[in-house]
Amino acid sequence: MHIGILGSLDNPYVMELQRAASANFPGMTTEVLRFADLQVGIGESAIERAVPLKGDGSSSTCTALIVRSMPIGSLEQVIFRMDCLQTWQSRGVAVHNPPRSLEIAIDKWLCLQRLSDAGVPVPATVCCQTRSAAMEAFEGLGGDVLVKPLFGGEGRGILRASDKDLAWRMFGTLQQLGQVLYVQQFVEHFGYDIRVLFVGDESYAIRRIAAEGEWRTNIAQGSRAEPHALSGEQADMALRARDSVGGSLLGVDLLPARDGRLLVLEVNAVPGWRGLSQTLKVDIAKAFLNWVAGER
Repeated sequence: MHIGILGSLDNPYVMELQRAASANFPGMTTEVLRFADLQVGIGESAIERAVPLKGDGSSSTCTALIVRSMPIGSLEQVIFRMDCLQTWQSRGVAVHNPPRSLEIAIDKWLCLQRLSDAGVPVPATVCCQTRSAAMEAFEGLGGDVLVKPLFGGEGRGILRASDKDLAWRMFGTLQQLGQVLYVQQFVEHFGYDIRVLFVGDESYAIRRIAAEGEWRTNIAQGSRAEPHALSGEQADMALRARDSVGGSLLGVDLLPARDGRLLVLEVNAVPGWRGLSQTLKVDIAKAFLNWVAGER
């Protein structure tokens, strides 16, 4: 089995997948493909049969693609890259995660809407385009909000506003920059959240405890992790969140709130696993490749 990995050679998760394939799966080979090199074609072009193309224009023979990054690009580039994934999926290449799952998870609002439509509890959120609408949301959400980029992860670019004047300036700047204003009620919590990682039909869970003085619980923001045994409610909610997005490798973030609610913050379709793997002493790269091989 030959697997294409969309990412960069120095990406730690790409390297883990390569290591796991070489050490555990005789006959399995991998190659790293760059998003910038992706091409498709229709008609007389030989490119039509390239599923997918490598950077030198030759065709890769991979039967499965693993998406390990989604680089920043223009709107056209992002849409085209998703088109490429859809093309290869339609030609019989197993894409992990499928393009539709990536589209849903990458777009915070679309993901939140899917979760809500599936009956999964989520934080109160308003998505708008003007400062006046955002200020109305700020007041309506209690005057303590998180302002998040529509696209992005690992806690980067998230701002907290609990001061009206600060919120006014922040929303004005974002509007001038042409940004969509994603305004979410800040939920008082216990200083931790729960990351549930789904690998095929298996799930793994850790508790991510925020660093002192920090409200963000992302590992990338300095939180520490410890094993976590899911309650029945937590397991059921994580499963419903996973099913609302779809995919074979997904991270679901649960937040136990101080008021007793259990909320889903988001679903990540290109999740990291280093903190979880180290905490639980489990080889996630091996487990995922075992799933990919079984699916074929």
